[in-house]
Amino acid sequence: MGYTKKDLMRQLEEAGLQHTDTVLIHSSMKAIGDVEGRADTVLDAWMEYFAQGLLLLPTHTWAQMGESYPVFDPEREEACVGLLPNLFRKRKGVLRSLHPTHSVAAWGKEAAAYIAGEENCNTPCTPGGCYDRLRQAGGRILLVGVGHERNTFIHSVEEVLNVPNRLTDRPVLMWVVMPDGSKKPVYMRRHYNAVQPYISEEFGKLSQAFYDTGAAKRVRFGDADCILCDAAGVFEVTRHVLAPNPECLVTEAVILPERWARVTIQTSLNSNERLLVSCELRGH
Repeated sequence: MGYTKKDLMRQLEEAGLQHTDTVLIHSSMKAIGDVEGRADTVLDAWMEYFAQGLLLLPTHTWAQMGESYPVFDPEREEACVGLLPNLFRKRKGVLRSLHPTHSVAAWGKEAAAYIAGEENCNTPCTPGGCYDRLRQAGGRILLVGVGHERNTFIHSVEEVLNVPNRLTDRPVLMWVVMPDGSKKPVYMRRHYNAVQPYISEEFGKLSQAFYDTGAAKRVRFGDADCILCDAAGVFEVTRHVLAPNPECLVTEAVILPERWARVTIQTSLNSNERLLVSCELRGH
């Protein structure tokens, strides 16, 4: 017997998620395990549970979009980030942002307003865009069976902080198919670092900092080990850790706890209200 929709919704409640949350979910269907009705039941559980909130899934296309494949059609283009986002984006009432490489599918409260304007972005996670808006919306990030190497929000933190050597110097001309069928030109820069081309693989170095400060906690969904993050908390902790050396994720093999030992953040992970959490690590 696999997990039922009721089982999955109960796990969301046990994790401390609220029906009114704005939540971005990165996911691995394989990690969730055996579910009655498979992926459709997972999406049913998420959409029913967050019916009063805003549900977001990444529908990225960075893997295929580029100079040789420059036209992004949000109605037809498959996402490169797994099964669940591709099924979700096709569901009735789900909207997809018009970002050519880092689009997001949205369903729920004020979905259209949340994703508006992404066709005007010229970087993957432009300040003020869909990812950056998470912290302003009191949003949460649920990593289902994946780690922070899939936590795109951290890219947006780096962009807001203007961390050097994270983007290509030269933009690529791409085209977005607009709702009226016209094509809008967009000059898009890409994630790039000469030392570590896949910079997100280094985001795991921040994991303990997020746990220690209360910006993230471990939860379960199906069989999957998950990480539930407070977006504003992740922003603040990352800002403090990177402050002495903005490129430390690439240049330092290990980030020492001194970087976050006295970080005080706001987090909503354990209550309906936002709680003040002070982290004072000793002995380091």
